[in-house]
Amino acid sequence: MKNYSKIVIQDCKDELVPIPLEYFSVQDPHPYKKLGAIYGGKSPYYLRSMVLESLKSAQNYLQNKYEGWKLHIFDAYRPINVQQFMVDYTFSHLTREQGLNSKKLSILEKRNLLNQVYKIWAVPSKKYTSPPPHSTGAAIDLTLVNSKGCLLDMGCEIDDLSKKSHPFYYFHSKSSMEIAYNERREILNKIMSNYGFVRHPNEWWHFSLGDQMWAWQSNRKIAYYGRI
Repeated sequence: MKNYSKIVIQDCKDELVPIPLEYFSVQDPHPYKKLGAIYGGKSPYYLRSMVLESLKSAQNYLQNKYEGWKLHIFDAYRPINVQQFMVDYTFSHLTREQGLNSKKLSILEKRNLLNQVYKIWAVPSKKYTSPPPHSTGAAIDLTLVNSKGCLLDMGCEIDDLSKKSHPFYYFHSKSSMEIAYNERREILNKIMSNYGFVRHPNEWWHFSLGDQMWAWQSNRKIAYYGRI
């Protein structure tokens, strides 16, 4: 999975711009801010301008197909310090959840915990050649809301660390409820892929356009967005 970080970045210098939140569904306050993440003068609701235009097109297409539905933006731009905060937060959460003493962790326990953390969180690298996807302004985590403004049940929450986060987890399910989860995930994927986004192989909610992961999954040699 981490092979995408070997893709060469030639940043196109596309501007980081605010997402017009009135067109989408969002959570306020932002979920990571609620946990204590500090953005300073920055906002999670920013994207590169060309990525934003594609997202707006995806939103329009969704509403033409499903009247009243909206894309619900969970997270977009994520500065490195917020990436580090969420890695640390998840590490601490898993430590407590597994009944471990954070002050007495063995090297093996730390390694196992970090392996679990990095299943869902990119390494908060400050290297220009290997930025976390969200730090580029070209990645977004999102889901769907219906015409009543209710979040659709996708089978697990965003940032879920279990196998349920895999896009095709419910693909072979027989129960009507789980079939619905799979169908909703595929609706979201189709809406986004129609406008150039690619879905993370292991996360049904994560899409990108122009970053290293996008280039890697699209068999391209160059990514157009680096850390910003």
